[in-house]
Amino acid sequence: MKATNDPARNIAEQLALHAKQRPTKPAVTHGQVTLTYAELDLAVRQRAACLQDLGVKPDCVVGIALQDSIEYVIMLFAVARAGAIILPLDCRWKEFEKQRVASHFEPVAVMVDPGAAFEGVRCIEVGPEWTATAVLSNPDREFPDGDRGLAMSLSSGTTGRPKGPLVSHQKFLNRFWTHWVDLGFGSRETYINATPMYFGGGRAFTMSTLYAGGTVVLFPPPYDPAALAAEVERTGSTVMFLVPTLLRRLLSWDQTSLAPLKRLNTLVSSGSPLTALERVQIRENICPNFIEYYSSTEGGGVSVLSPDDQKHFGDSVGRPVFGVEVQIVDDDHVVQALGTVGRIRYRGPAVADGFYRDAESSVEAFKDGWFYPGDLGNFNEEGFLFLKGRSKDMIIRGGINIYPVEIEATLLNHEAVADAAVVGWPSKEFDEEVAAFVILNKSIDAEELKLVCKAKLAPYKVPRQIFLVEELPRNSLGKVLKPELVKRLQPL
Repeated sequence: MKATNDPARNIAEQLALHAKQRPTKPAVTHGQVTLTYAELDLAVRQRAACLQDLGVKPDCVVGIALQDSIEYVIMLFAVARAGAIILPLDCRWKEFEKQRVASHFEPVAVMVDPGAAFEGVRCIEVGPEWTATAVLSNPDREFPDGDRGLAMSLSSGTTGRPKGPLVSHQKFLNRFWTHWVDLGFGSRETYINATPMYFGGGRAFTMSTLYAGGTVVLFPPPYDPAALAAEVERTGSTVMFLVPTLLRRLLSWDQTSLAPLKRLNTLVSSGSPLTALERVQIRENICPNFIEYYSSTEGGGVSVLSPDDQKHFGDSVGRPVFGVEVQIVDDDHVVQALGTVGRIRYRGPAVADGFYRDAESSVEAFKDGWFYPGDLGNFNEEGFLFLKGRSKDMIIRGGINIYPVEIEATLLNHEAVADAAVVGWPSKEFDEEVAAFVILNKSIDAEELKLVCKAKLAPYKVPRQIFLVEELPRNSLGKVLKPELVKRLQPL
């Protein structure tokens, strides 16, 4: 086995080392089933060998479209161990969605649950027959090594052209360093994965925990918050990651049943920014050790906001993470002065080089070693980054730039508002007006909410109309699909 500092190391080799040095330590738990590191490493090597016996060669793409399970975790490392490239597909997608992604990335095979095979690509059903074949495969063989591609980090959503950079073993390991240095993950922690494995955050945190030698507890949705808290207590979990949508559900739940969450060493949120008020509520009512993590699938971590920093800069997303340089630039890529809103770009050892098989999109998002996530923001004098929204979501009303995130935060800070999304409303007179879609948790009139906005925002930022809705359209990762909201609006 190569030295751990060899940059051309396959990440699955670390499991073999753990199998020797901590063979009986629990590696992954799901319900009443637990695999030790010795058992996990053997299962990974057997399945990697089985993949090779089925014709999977180094640098081939292998899709994983499984329900969340221990087998899913095994397959992540098995595909890596075989030298192939992981292509995550959400098992909840419709067949045509899976076919479209598979058509673009051309996997040699897709691992699916029994009865979930779909046309257009070779599907391997992961059931009793697969397991029986895998355990008979010879695990003691030479596996490919080198810093080859590890995984496609797909951008969220299933509409439009599929986009995903190919991220190497070494770049993923560099992302793991951020988890250990900035977020509280490590060999002594038990991470409870309560988000779908398809979601890049949960998948990466699971893999970094196992690479470090910690324990992973799988608790996939759907569940109610009380059941999640009970599982945290049962398993002694110390680290958890949740997206903002799930955290808002917890805030509306009975706090007594959530008491075990207060004992977490770290609660991480990522995916979309929370408001300053929500961060206070999370620290006070759910877990005092709450961290907000701003990141992207293409480049990994950007910034982190610690519990202490939230008290002073509650509307920021924190300071840049370990080893990452962040800048604010204009449309000509010129660095902007402190306080000036512009395009966010960042670079570091975990950032991908471009989108796989998509040179056109790569030119737009990657330039001279920098990645442009599509967000707008600015820095203050103390090095804290503030998000102002997505560049494509920015509203231009009569030549004035309006950032939806500011209006959304104003609405979300009202106790009657459960969720809000602000979009540009096509207008002949002003090019765009402001429209807000709001979900309520208490009774209030839309005109009353407009008065709240008038009291806290400049007149041109006040929504032309606030639409009260039962739900917002979301992708599989819980992000609001704003283009779908715009489609509901008739041009003014």
